[in-house]
Amino acid sequence: MIKLKALNRAILSLVALAASAGMAFAADYTLNINTALATTDPLYKGLEALQANVAEASGGRLEVKLFPNSQLGPDEDVLEQARAGAPVAVVVDGGRLAVFQNEFGVLGAPFLASGYDGIRKVVTSDMFEGWVKNLHDGSGLQVLSFNWWQGERHLLTDREINVPADLAGIRMRTPGAPVWVETIKAMGATPTPLPWGEVYSALQSHVIDGAEAQFPAIVGAKLDEVITHITKTGHINLITGVVTSGAWFDSLPADLQQILRDETLKAGDIASYGTQDSLAAIEQHLKDEGISVRDIDVTPFRDATAGVYDLLGYGDLRDTLRAMAAE
Repeated sequence: MIKLKALNRAILSLVALAASAGMAFAADYTLNINTALATTDPLYKGLEALQANVAEASGGRLEVKLFPNSQLGPDEDVLEQARAGAPVAVVVDGGRLAVFQNEFGVLGAPFLASGYDGIRKVVTSDMFEGWVKNLHDGSGLQVLSFNWWQGERHLLTDREINVPADLAGIRMRTPGAPVWVETIKAMGATPTPLPWGEVYSALQSHVIDGAEAQFPAIVGAKLDEVITHITKTGHINLITGVVTSGAWFDSLPADLQQILRDETLKAGDIASYGTQDSLAAIEQHLKDEGISVRDIDVTPFRDATAGVYDLLGYGDLRDTLRAMAAE
């Protein structure tokens, strides 16, 4: 009995020593989340909240690891890893998912909605959950939540822009998804697909003449160093989601599946409202840096891009989703 007590004390001492040394026991499951965003982006704060809250809610059984600045590769590559069953996720827009499930593309269509609250109604609706199921069943991808709002996207150029005709001849970076390409083309520029990580050097070396992005991403990628003008068109209201492997998600115990989806939705709100609260200060910072940041009448751009919906087969969805966002 004395020897047994001594052994127990020894075991407890080892456990205490490991804890004091900062050692951690491995989680049962690990999810690696990739994002093109920098750690300074307000949205990244939401990812950090997700990391902490999942660990707490799961009692340490599920660990989330974060990889900013596309450390795991371009979004498209990570999506393919997820489809193959890897325990990875990516913060991605609907345009990139449209190649798997067409309806998602409408979320990146021009002038669909403004601000966060309206578009949140769309991506938490029963209709949207049907798209989520179809994406899972048809392409092996699982949306954890799609309420990660990054802001409204504006034009970034080296010259003043007032109307679509001013974009003639401008090579403008865009993601390669059809809804983005057709929107930029309809606005009057020449769409030039490039990974986000290459935009700074492409602008600096004049491989492209312009880009379009939301305020937090502009400063996160230091694009204010290589542009002179920001035209506030707000042409795309960028809502994104955290998307992982359907097969990996299905392998989780049911309680961890629920925790992951619940906490991702909560963290999306943290990220989105944090983004919303940051915009005015970021805009002022850009002006202080000498960037021309201008409001214009966006009606000509709205009119020029109206045909994108019908071109891509989103005419009926446009009216339904705009009404939903406006409720």
